[in-house]
Amino acid sequence: MLLFVVVLVLVVVALVIYNMWINKKLKDFRNLNDKITGLNVLQDFMSTISEYSTVDDKIQKINDILIENYDIKYSTIVVFNGTEYTVKASNVEQKHWETLKNLHEEEIFADSISTAMPKYVTVNNEGERLPYQKMEFGRAKSAIFFPLYIDNVYIGYWIIESGIISAFDDMDTTILEVVKDNIISVLKTVEYQNVIENIVRVDKFSNLYTAEYLYGKGKEIIDKYITSTVAMFNIINIEEINDKYGRKIGNEIISKISEKVKENISSQYIFVRYMGPKFVIVFSGIDLDGVVAFIDELKEQVEKEAIKHEVKRKDGKSRVINIKPKLNFAVTTYYKGTALENVTKKLEEYLDSADANESDINNI
Repeated sequence: MLLFVVVLVLVVVALVIYNMWINKKLKDFRNLNDKITGLNVLQDFMSTISEYSTVDDKIQKINDILIENYDIKYSTIVVFNGTEYTVKASNVEQKHWETLKNLHEEEIFADSISTAMPKYVTVNNEGERLPYQKMEFGRAKSAIFFPLYIDNVYIGYWIIESGIISAFDDMDTTILEVVKDNIISVLKTVEYQNVIENIVRVDKFSNLYTAEYLYGKGKEIIDKYITSTVAMFNIINIEEINDKYGRKIGNEIISKISEKVKENISSQYIFVRYMGPKFVIVFSGIDLDGVVAFIDELKEQVEKEAIKHEVKRKDGKSRVINIKPKLNFAVTTYYKGTALENVTKKLEEYLDSADANESDINNI
C-alpha cells in the first residue's frame, strides 16, 4: 500500500513538472509568435512607407495592418496638426468620427495625455456605455487610449475598441506599446512628406503645379511604372527678355510656353513649374530613347512661339518685334523607388552650370 502511495505521489509530481514544462513551452511559443508577428507588422509598415505615396494612404494602410494582424475590432488614429484634430485613419463609421476626434477633451483621458501613459476603459454590464460615447451604445464596450508623442511633442492619439466587455484584460500591453511606437515612427517618417503635400500650389503665370507636386501626388502616378524619363528645361534668355522688355513680357513668355507644352504632351505625363525659368516634364513609363525625338520636336515648336511687342524707335515711331524663348533641355532616367528629388537636383545642377548660350538636349 505504501509503495502504491509513493508511486502515485511520484506520478503526480511528474505530471505537475510536465504541466509546468508544457506551460513554459506554450509561453515561450506565444512570446516567439508575438515577436514574429511584431516583426511582420514592422516589415509591413516599412513596405507601406515605400509603396503608398500619399501620407493619408500610408496611415490608412498602417491602420488596416493593425486590425488584420492583432484582431482589433476598431482602430482609429487621430493626429493634431497644430490647429485641429483630424481622423487620419479609422474603420469606424464616419458618423462617429466627430466623437473620436474630440477624445482629448474627455476628462477620462486627460491624465493619459499629460503622462503619456495608455488608458484602459471598459463597462461592467451591457446596459452601460463608455464615458466618451455620446450617441452610441452597442458599438464599443471596452477601449485602450494611447497618446502619441514625437520627440516629447504631443501629436495625437491611437485608440482601439471592442464590442466585448473587458476585451483587453488579457492582452499583452507590451506588444501594444511596441505597435504604438511603430505608429509614431511611421508618422515621424512621413512628417516631411506631409509638409511637402500641404505646400503644393498652382503657379499663377504658368497655371502649373509647383515642384512640390512631383514628390507627393505626382510621384504616386510616376511610380506606377518601373522607369520613366525626366526632362528639365530652362528658358535661358528669360533674364535678357526681362531686362530689355520688362517682367510683364517675361511672364507672358512663361504662360505661352506652358500652354504650348501642355497642348503637346499626354495627360498621363507630369508637367510642373520647377523653379523660376525651369520646368520639369516626367514622361511616366516611357524610356529615354522613346522621348528624345519627341522633345527635339517639342523644343522646336515652343521656340517658334513669339510674343509680339511694340517698341518705340529713336525717331518717335514704333515697330512690332517678335520675342521668342530659347530653351536648354537635360533628360535622364528615373527608376521607381529611388529618390526623385535627387534626379531633379542633378538636372538642375547641370542646367545651372551649362554655358549661357547652350541650347540643346543633353542626356545626363
